[in-house]
Amino acid sequence: MERFNKSFVYFICLVSAMGGLLFGYDWVVIGGAKPFYELYFGITDSPLMQAVAMTTALVGCLIGAMVAGAAADKYGRKPLLMLSAVLFTVSAIATGLFNDFTLFNIARFVGGVGIGVASALSPMYIAEVSPAEIRGRMVSLNQMTIVLGILSAQIVNMLLARDTSIADNMAWNMEWGWRWMFWAETLPAALFLMMSFFIPESPVYLQLKKNNNAEHGRQEAGLRELFQHKYGRVLLLGLVIAVFQQWCGTNVIFNYAQEIFVSAGFDVDGMFINIVITGIANVIFTVVALYTIEKWGRRTLILLGAGGLGLIYIVLGTCYFMGMTGILMVALVVAAISVYAMTLGPVTWTLLAEIFPHRVRGIAMATCTFALWVGCCTLTFSFPPMNVALGSSGTFWVYGTICLCAFIFLFRRCPETKGKSLEQLEKELIS
Repeated sequence: MERFNKSFVYFICLVSAMGGLLFGYDWVVIGGAKPFYELYFGITDSPLMQAVAMTTALVGCLIGAMVAGAAADKYGRKPLLMLSAVLFTVSAIATGLFNDFTLFNIARFVGGVGIGVASALSPMYIAEVSPAEIRGRMVSLNQMTIVLGILSAQIVNMLLARDTSIADNMAWNMEWGWRWMFWAETLPAALFLMMSFFIPESPVYLQLKKNNNAEHGRQEAGLRELFQHKYGRVLLLGLVIAVFQQWCGTNVIFNYAQEIFVSAGFDVDGMFINIVITGIANVIFTVVALYTIEKWGRRTLILLGAGGLGLIYIVLGTCYFMGMTGILMVALVVAAISVYAMTLGPVTWTLLAEIFPHRVRGIAMATCTFALWVGCCTLTFSFPPMNVALGSSGTFWVYGTICLCAFIFLFRRCPETKGKSLEQLEKELIS
């Protein structure tokens, strides 16, 4: 830890990880607001408009991730983190403020751009300012804040929703409740913006800028350079890891909890209780990941995640096929969430932030994050028709097969990066 002020490193990593907190909150909060803003805007009988409201932020995520890398290489990591904080703040205020459905969606789109930028920049910045011996733990802190953001949104939604069986409460929620669900994000977003003024620029970016100036204004790396043959192997690895984090299927448990738990034999009350249980498991095992990622290593954890999820999904699909219900189904779902939370959730961001060389890290992270959000979109949209066509059993068998195929690929291609400097990894991974 020579040359590093340990307390300061923890501080700047925590500030950057606040982007993950807002990422998690903004991503999930709309689920609790959905029943109320749909009534307010009069779209309860319009599946198309409901889909528009749910997907405008995802479109923003794709665009934010796409532009983040090149912008971060040109202007620096710190300004982009500050921009994401501004976007989160504006979106949180505007989404709850607007009475027009079009303006509501524009505000959600702005927040989505913030998510895309933060999801690409926060783990990259943390990796670039952290010493090798704690880099994995620091980048995993970003995943920890994401799951805390998710849990925070669930708690805020629950507290604001009140008892909707009472007419007065339902009327309040339809007029004001959904607005406060979005407005509640304003405080952490504004805090993120203020604290971002006190963090330094990434030393990796400063060195790149110095090198570029020495080379008579050489331009920042772009997609053409990233897709050169020498980066092919590591780029393929990054893209597979990014897409697999989504297509491992775990996020459908959060996004479609109602369908999954109802199919397992639970009523509405039981469904909400089970959602809380999965949320708690998500947080607990993300904390476990903070300690295991430096002890067990990235390769071990990502293989454990792929193999473990593959086996759990095959068993879960078989239980659905046999018509089983009750506590065993909850236990299997919680096991899947737990495995994901201590493996693929944090390790994906850590590996993506580590495996690319300095020269192309910004554009590479943006490319892989864009691929991750494409994976998220396709997973979200494919689950309902897949579930109808194949049933819950067939759907989870598909996810299990994807996980086992990914295990084979990662076993052959994924290196161990634990304890190695970014410069050392660049020499080892780039031919």
